[in-house]
Amino acid sequence: MQVKVINKSVHPLPQYETIGSAGMDLRANTDAPVVLQSLERTLIPTGLFIELPFGYEAQIRPRSGLSIKKGLTLVNSPGTIDSDYRGEIKVIMVNLSKEAQTIEPGERVAQMVIGQYTQIIWQEVETLSETVRGAGGFGSTGKG
Repeated sequence: MQVKVINKSVHPLPQYETIGSAGMDLRANTDAPVVLQSLERTLIPTGLFIELPFGYEAQIRPRSGLSIKKGLTLVNSPGTIDSDYRGEIKVIMVNLSKEAQTIEPGERVAQMVIGQYTQIIWQEVETLSETVRGAGGFGSTGKG
């Protein structure tokens, strides 16, 4: 599938790093390092603008390396870029570590996965079909 993209950053377009990669890394498009204090959050621009076909979304997810090494992750994860959004892709980052962390210009800050979705039409009813699980949730199936 081809996706239209405008790249206003100084970095190359994101790409799949291996044959089995589901996501492409997004880079910080900043002029200077961004320092995040403990529990501080900020919006990191990527310089990318995309046009997805109807029925697709871009999911913006944390990078595991940043999470384990620096304690940096995304506040809304996964974030969704809708097919009708035409603004810049930006990443809401948070520092969950106890120390200040620096995000360097061009640093890989998130990954983007393209997914297909289906829109639904609600059908209001009075009852739902019965299942063995029923209304059990929040650990109800894990007894051991």
